[in-house]
Amino acid sequence: MKLDQLSIRDFVKELGSGNPTPGGGSVAALCGALGAALSAMVSRLTVDREKFKETWPSMEEVKKTADELVARFLDLVQEDTDAYEKVMAAFLLPKETEEEKALRQIAIEEAMKRAATVPLETLRASERLVGIAREAVQGGNPNAITDAGAAVQLANATAVVASYNVRINLSRIKDEAFVAECEKEVDETLKRLETLFADVDGNANIYLK
Repeated sequence: MKLDQLSIRDFVKELGSGNPTPGGGSVAALCGALGAALSAMVSRLTVDREKFKETWPSMEEVKKTADELVARFLDLVQEDTDAYEKVMAAFLLPKETEEEKALRQIAIEEAMKRAATVPLETLRASERLVGIAREAVQGGNPNAITDAGAAVQLANATAVVASYNVRINLSRIKDEAFVAECEKEVDETLKRLETLFADVDGNANIYLK
């Protein structure tokens, strides 16, 4: 199933079904795509309007990065679902003989690593999203400040939900070095984002008053 080809109604219906995919990881990536699209919109509502000329250069950068992030996040929507389906397939492998058990465990370990890596990529992309959302808040068309603010909030949701999905999958991985490296990156990224988000959110509220 190509998730990005579903209508909004069909995607939500599938999300609410009893199927395990798509799940939170795909939703995190979708939130990122929506936030990036809002940032792109704000930039396009700013560029070429003479009274905002001084912010055109920064808004051009926002537009370019936002368009890239929309495409990347949409890919991650599908990649997260695909990764988890491979996990489920690995658990269904035969385990009658010792050889089958060993091969099954290898397959599970590799599938779990992929299931952790995809939301980690979503988390990384969310940091880029917060950066452009900040630019949209500070330099975008003030008539679209609520759209820029929404992009900020979506970026935060993307990061938090992605981190949940990284951590739950790491808990099932036996490779301690891999787990430690991923956990460190999640912690450091969230710490940076917490500071950045508070600053951007504060600025957005100032503009809204």
